[in-house]
Amino acid sequence: MKVKMLSRNPDNYVRETKLDIQRVPRNYDPTLHPFEVPREYVRALNATKLERVFAKPFLASLDGHRDGVNCLAKHPKSLATVLSGACDGEVKIWNLTNRKCIRTIQAHEGFVRGICTRFCGTSFFTTGDDKTVKQWKMDGPGYGEEEEPLHTILGKTVYTGIDHHWKEAIFATCGQQVDIWDEQRTSPICSMTWGFDSISSVKFNPIEVILDMRTNTICWNPMEAFIFTAANEDYNLYTFDMRALDTPVMVHMDHVSAVLDVDFSPTGKEFVSASFDKSIRIFPVARSRSREVYHTKRMQHVICVKWTSDSKYIMCGSDEMNIRLWKANASEKLGVLTSREKAARDYNQKLKEKFKHHPQIKRIARHRHLPKSIYSQIQEQRIMKEARRRKEVNRRRHSKPGSVPVVSEKEKHVVAVVK
Repeated sequence: MKVKMLSRNPDNYVRETKLDIQRVPRNYDPTLHPFEVPREYVRALNATKLERVFAKPFLASLDGHRDGVNCLAKHPKSLATVLSGACDGEVKIWNLTNRKCIRTIQAHEGFVRGICTRFCGTSFFTTGDDKTVKQWKMDGPGYGEEEEPLHTILGKTVYTGIDHHWKEAIFATCGQQVDIWDEQRTSPICSMTWGFDSISSVKFNPIEVILDMRTNTICWNPMEAFIFTAANEDYNLYTFDMRALDTPVMVHMDHVSAVLDVDFSPTGKEFVSASFDKSIRIFPVARSRSREVYHTKRMQHVICVKWTSDSKYIMCGSDEMNIRLWKANASEKLGVLTSREKAARDYNQKLKEKFKHHPQIKRIARHRHLPKSIYSQIQEQRIMKEARRRKEVNRRRHSKPGSVPVVSEKEKHVVAVVK
């Protein structure tokens, strides 16, 4: 007679402790677990609540400027190095690890309008209201040496922006015109003009889209070279595909004042925007509404914002002479996580994704505390938008069929596309 038996290694059922605690095999038959879904729902609800309880994104402030911070730049090779330019012509180099200023340069007389680093990280360029473009060494001067620029270019007009090519020794400036410069020459190798309006920002990859109101700056998606996002004066941000510029891919609407700066995360899935309404917001690229809004009591009009190259932190510079450092994920725990903490984090994340459309969990996850000024402006704009919608509906109802066409939100703001 043959007897068949199941044989298992006891080592697989004993925990790695001094106590002989036997593991109990689990049967995943759903009929044996009738309360599994309600139990997981409660866990998802608790995980969502705890995420909001531990959402403390503010990390530190870099104090040292004596005037408003007007521009920021990242080091292409070092995550811990950041450059900032102020309205008094002062440029500071910061170490984010120590949260201290490692070097200060009186670069210009008046505003520092733009700052960018060379692709190899050995030097950086600044431009200001004194009609000059200056190149500086990234490393400080030696003992007894004076702080002098490597090169100085004196222009005829004020330059309002500057950007450097990622691989070649070429940089571009903007103002009354866009100039392309070679680092070894004192005159531009190419100049471009469009009408009589001044240009406030320049980035590599040429494009021109005419919107209802002025665009303050643009940022290219690092993972999709043909996608860029524009920060506009009409409180919105527009994501365009340069292969089809007739309509934007997405209109991002949540700010209640002019959007002054925008920067993509290294993953290309999200971007952060800085606004005149004293707040910064994080938008997913494929959604029209923001997932986070950051603000403090002292923070004034936010002029510039940058996402760090490791995709974990956000920096912003504002009018009250302060650079603030934020977590990109507000409830993320800093430091090294144990394997159990990582497993619990991943499990809670999956639960929140599974029950994210449940009304109560959705309400808690979406709730954000807003300053009274922003909240009141949101209510006012909601009333104005509803009034415009009613007016358009009444015009269409009392007009000849087809005379008042229905225009989508994406098509309303694009005036023309010049190719």
